[in-house]
Amino acid sequence: MITEVAKASELHKIDPVFGQLSFDNHEQIVFCNDKDTGLKAIIGIHNTVLGPALGGTRMWKYTNEWEALNDVLRLSRGMTFKSAISGLNLGGGKAVIIGDSKVDKTPEMMIKFGEFINSLSGKYITAEDVGTTTPDMDLIRDVTPYVTGISQSRGGSGNPSPVTAFGVYMGMKAAAKYQFGSDNLEGKKILVQGTGNVGETLIDHLTKEGALVQITDINEARLKEISQKYGAQIFTGEDVYSAPVDIYAPCALGATINDATVNKIQAKIIAGAANNQLANEEIHGKILKDRGIAYAPDFLINAGGIINVYAEIVGYDSAEALRRTENIYNTTLEIFNFAETNSITTHQAALSIAQKRIDDRKKENAK
Repeated sequence: MITEVAKASELHKIDPVFGQLSFDNHEQIVFCNDKDTGLKAIIGIHNTVLGPALGGTRMWKYTNEWEALNDVLRLSRGMTFKSAISGLNLGGGKAVIIGDSKVDKTPEMMIKFGEFINSLSGKYITAEDVGTTTPDMDLIRDVTPYVTGISQSRGGSGNPSPVTAFGVYMGMKAAAKYQFGSDNLEGKKILVQGTGNVGETLIDHLTKEGALVQITDINEARLKEISQKYGAQIFTGEDVYSAPVDIYAPCALGATINDATVNKIQAKIIAGAANNQLANEEIHGKILKDRGIAYAPDFLINAGGIINVYAEIVGYDSAEALRRTENIYNTTLEIFNFAETNSITTHQAALSIAQKRIDDRKKENAK
């Protein structure tokens, strides 16, 4: 007799990729394995209609391989729409390396991963993400040209985090203009969840404008460091999501807006750097809309990083990258107005505009 465990195991074998809920007609999924370096990675290529799939490599200690696969599928899909909504001639891709970046990562592992990227002949271009750094990108560059975000000494743009944070700041100001009638953030209570490289730079922008910034992070040492550096208040309440603030800025991992949190949120605006903030795009996006909470689509306002690394591909110009990133302000306002006019969520509005650009290009290519 087949045990319940065996039954469950058999179920998991059915359509392990194409049957995933996060699978969205992805063009290609590449599984990378190297015994000598301990590399276990997945590259997700979602769509290349507008150009090669560009997206960072995340190294994370996933609970299991299914979690890693689900993450790369969601992230690569998000990159497609991020590039499309930003007007870039890029497709969407992402990579994840399974492991603890503080313990498991070695130069040999990154070089081997670069060789896997090179074998795709430019269909996927990588960059840094959570758990990877500019020096890692330099190692990958030693074995493949299909990498961005390399150090400035090697002709790259370096760490894209400051530009990503600037884009989030622009999107947040646009959301404030829409919701409050003014984009002035002075005196506004803003809760920043996550104090990594992007979160820190965002905190810098906000405190300089006079916002009342509260911060939270799972890393207590980092929390104290950022608090002392910028004078930001450490959040000490019991529940982040029900905090009485004007703006909630999720800048850590995604899916913080979910069944357990979406009805608790007291903020009038959600604008942050995290990817895939809505656990369920349709359900949670509609609840936010019905509650009158202005949600700035994450894949739009956190696009500064990809705008910056795209500039490396076409010939790096920091001023032009900043100009394009600043325009996130205008695009965010357009999306809020489009959503209101069409009685749809802001997420749906952003997706429809991005998808139209992809569909139009596909028609052009078919001629």
